[in-house]
Amino acid sequence: MLDIAAELHRWTLEGRDFAVATVVRVTGSAPRQPGAALAVDRAGEAAGSVSGGCVEGAVYELCRQALDDGITVRERFGYSDEDAFAVGLTCGGTIEVLVTPVRAGDAVRPVVAAALAAAAGGRPAALARVVDGPDELLGRAVVVGEDLPSGLPVPGDDDVPDLGRGAVPEVRAMLAAGRTGTVTVGADGSRCGRPVTLFVESSVPPPRMIVFGAVDFASALTRAAAFLGYRVTVCDARPVFATAARFPEADEIVVDWPHRYLATAEVDARTVLCVLTHDPKFDVPLLKTALRLPVGYVGAMGSRRTHLDREAALREEGLTARELGRLHSPIGLDLGARTPEETALSIMAEIVAERHGGTGVPLTGARTPIHHEPAPSPSGALPGTGPRGVASQDVASLDIASLNALSTPGG
Repeated sequence: MLDIAAELHRWTLEGRDFAVATVVRVTGSAPRQPGAALAVDRAGEAAGSVSGGCVEGAVYELCRQALDDGITVRERFGYSDEDAFAVGLTCGGTIEVLVTPVRAGDAVRPVVAAALAAAAGGRPAALARVVDGPDELLGRAVVVGEDLPSGLPVPGDDDVPDLGRGAVPEVRAMLAAGRTGTVTVGADGSRCGRPVTLFVESSVPPPRMIVFGAVDFASALTRAAAFLGYRVTVCDARPVFATAARFPEADEIVVDWPHRYLATAEVDARTVLCVLTHDPKFDVPLLKTALRLPVGYVGAMGSRRTHLDREAALREEGLTARELGRLHSPIGLDLGARTPEETALSIMAEIVAERHGGTGVPLTGARTPIHHEPAPSPSGALPGTGPRGVASQDVASLDIASLNALSTPGG
């Protein structure tokens, strides 16, 4: 539901009762991915979508029912169902939705409200709800984030605090990676002792891209990255080139030596660094710093000969084979790109593939899945950073003992 946080935050401020249906699982081909949500208030106003139109009517009625009876339910819609055509899901996949009432007096409401307020305000937040486990726990929620309000209600169930203590580290890890998906806690041996599956929705500020080199390729890349939702900084030591007039889509223009700026720049596991200077006096000290930072992607422009020369210089600077293995160079996928715009497309295609675990091969005739769910790498990199990503970001969480952010649906 955090994908429609701004609208639902307004509803909570206005005191509206509503129910929200969230896609918690997708198999096969489906129009929307986990986290997509449809909310309905008492007056029948709707916000969001769970299927792009396929099953909206049926899910709308589930929300109306949840508003009346206060019961959280999980429902499945799939092509194999006898009523698939009746509800309109004919794309060949299945979706499962969790329908949660969020009414005044419901214990889940302050948990949801805290997550919505943080997400709507652009602050990192993750909302986790029980989607599988004992029936009495279905829909219970925990919220993790920075600067969230305290004093959430205590439902009075002895199992809940233990479940919460087990859940918070898992939810924090999902938030640090900016991921939405499921985690299981409370397995045998834990204090809770009961396996429970949580659906975690993460809302994080836009990922950051830093483009080094104020060249024509950088201008095209800035436009493409802004279109895909990145917060873009352009850095170049030459003030005549690094101007807002040349890069109107950039969020920030920095005039500084690239390696000096990067040494103090704010980066995380989702940050993308694109080195387009292809000049050794800039590239080598910059990449020496970049390849030792906990960022998701480092790419450098240049010919294959330039790459070999640059790699040799970096070895002389003491970089290890593992550090050099994180470098994408020559940058981008092989699209046969020639123009700056085509090159920008090539670079962004590689970044998207790296972020989501894609192969970059044509889908026609391929046996690879259309939508990827990357698993954690053996090296311990966070999911979503790609095989070369390194994760070190930590995110503050609510104190579960004092806030007891797990709640009982329906009060």
